[in-house]
Amino acid sequence: MFDSVLVVCTGNVCRSPIAERLLRNLLPGKKINSAGLAALVDEQADASAIAVAERHGLSLAGHKGKQFRSSLGQEYDLILVMEKSHLENISRISPEARGKVMLLGHWLGQEIPDPYHKSQEAFEFVYQIINQSCLCWVEKLSG
Repeated sequence: MFDSVLVVCTGNVCRSPIAERLLRNLLPGKKINSAGLAALVDEQADASAIAVAERHGLSLAGHKGKQFRSSLGQEYDLILVMEKSHLENISRISPEARGKVMLLGHWLGQEIPDPYHKSQEAFEFVYQIINQSCLCWVEKLSG
């Protein structure tokens, strides 16, 4: 049913790269990538995001920021976003994709705050929410 997932955040250097790599590990064989609505194009993941991921045995090596575009959205079965504002932005950029956009934190009933330029504690908090959210999605997509 869902063979491809695109994870979207703002800059594509913190939240979506972490979720992308977690989902890739949890859903082998699926096409999983990430992008940003105001992406830091071709930038590697944020140093704090890399550090928190490494503490949990997850590598963000090789990540490069990618801009979300309508054509990119069309390539995926499911688009997972961090905040309701991302859902609204994607609906403006790619109205045809609206039906396949959901919050990554949907099953937890929450948005995932942006830790960019915040403390390591903020990154750890966000990592935990992303991890829990990804586990919920894996359960739903595998079930």
